[in-house]
Amino acid sequence: MRQRPTARGWALAAAGLVALQVGIGLGSLDLVRIGVLLLALPVVALGVAVAVDAARGRRGLAVRRSVLPDPVHAGEESQVEVEVRATDRAGRARLAGLRFSEQAAVELSGGRALRARVVRRPETASVSYTVRAGRRGRWPLGPLVVTRVDTFGVVRSRATLGDETQVAVWPAVAALPAPSDVLVGEPDRVALGARTPSTDDAHLRDYREGDDLRRVHWRSSARRGSLLVRSDERAGLRPVTVLLDLPVRASAAEWTISLTASMALAMLEAGHPVRLAGAGVAPGGGSGASPFVHARSGPESRAALLDLTIDLEPARSAPEGEAALVDAVRVLGTSQTGGEIVLAALGPLTPGARAGLAHLGDAAQAWAVVREDGRTSGDARDAHATVLALRRAGWRAVQVTTGTDLQTCWLELLGGAR
Repeated sequence: MRQRPTARGWALAAAGLVALQVGIGLGSLDLVRIGVLLLALPVVALGVAVAVDAARGRRGLAVRRSVLPDPVHAGEESQVEVEVRATDRAGRARLAGLRFSEQAAVELSGGRALRARVVRRPETASVSYTVRAGRRGRWPLGPLVVTRVDTFGVVRSRATLGDETQVAVWPAVAALPAPSDVLVGEPDRVALGARTPSTDDAHLRDYREGDDLRRVHWRSSARRGSLLVRSDERAGLRPVTVLLDLPVRASAAEWTISLTASMALAMLEAGHPVRLAGAGVAPGGGSGASPFVHARSGPESRAALLDLTIDLEPARSAPEGEAALVDAVRVLGTSQTGGEIVLAALGPLTPGARAGLAHLGDAAQAWAVVREDGRTSGDARDAHATVLALRRAGWRAVQVTTGTDLQTCWLELLGGAR
């Protein structure tokens, strides 16, 4: 807690010092007494402020902060409510004289002062306000700042109450139309099995990464000694890997993350098991692939997928970003499942990186959106060369400009398949 005199306090102290010096010079006992009294008032007020510190000991005030929704998408608002509760009778008296203000990261406040509504009750005070998430990430909110001015208005006390809260912000996403039969066409369904086959079609097969553990046939697995799964459920729904290549420029990185998150959600909502691959999405934050997320988990699956994007960071340099992409592709090459779909958001790649991605089109149905910033002709030329190289390797690839509407990119990618 910090205490300091107000303007009135400094004025009283100065007047007391002048009166004391004049009284001593003139030999006036009354002026000396007045000077001592004026000097003592701020000192006594300061001592009282320390004694009634709102954040100290058993007489402290309890603080509870709630944020809804949390996490929140970038560009959307959350409602914050902070409740301050007195823990004893003295605390109730102390609560009545407090003024409240809240601290928030600029990514939540927009650099402006937060406008809050304060409601006071005998034992509690609530502070409610709205924050707008400006950027993806984890941003601090709080602690609560309380200010008190003593009865005579000569000392101002300032303290923080409660703990800091981290607000998680997901990337902005677009509701993309379901891929329908564009990605998984009718011939694929015949080969892979119908989405809702009859019980006669049910059979067991070896467990593959990405399979839902709820489909494991435990009796047969115990008899055989290895995991077996029922292939009668969701047999026509291929696993999907969404590969992202993060650029150096922050705005381009955010657009790329929003695009990949939107594509992943579109496939998840269509019923496919989905995972992300790239720099920072593997367990532990390394390059590689995350575990598959299954649509059957409901809203939790959507949240689990978006949570993977919160802490992603742009590459520090173009070679470093490309190296992370190649590492992730190498991991995918050893963990691919049969009939997998790969969706990728890529930047212009060097010939070496293109060669690293080429083999994915052999074992999977591979689709890519290749971005170019449109700043230089060289950037557009390299993006076009990347698209051509991927197409020669069996990919479906389209070239877009960074910042293009996400739904437009998605429709252009699907349209390129026809």
